[in-house]
Amino acid sequence: MAKAKSKQKQKDIAVRVVIEGRVQGVGFRWWIREWANSRGLDGWVRNRHEGTVEALFYGPESVVRHMVESCAKGPESARIRSVREYEDESPDDPGFIDRPTV
Repeated sequence: MAKAKSKQKQKDIAVRVVIEGRVQGVGFRWWIREWANSRGLDGWVRNRHEGTVEALFYGPESVVRHMVESCAKGPESARIRSVREYEDESPDDPGFIDRPTV
């Protein structure tokens, strides 16, 4: 009798990104929130006063990695110059939310 393959649960990771370029006033935060919610990620997104967008993604590693890669493209009207990535801690609350500008 053949052994059934065991499915290992993917580990959850938290990654914070800071996205530079033409990223404010182009629907970037909305795009991130919709994308993250549709894939079940927890975290947040906000504008920063210096003109960047910052976000925290928490969830299965492959989904978070794909989200970070997608941020390098962004919505059609955005022009991305760089995406800086940092390891971080999981958010305090479940779900994906907008945070106030800092």
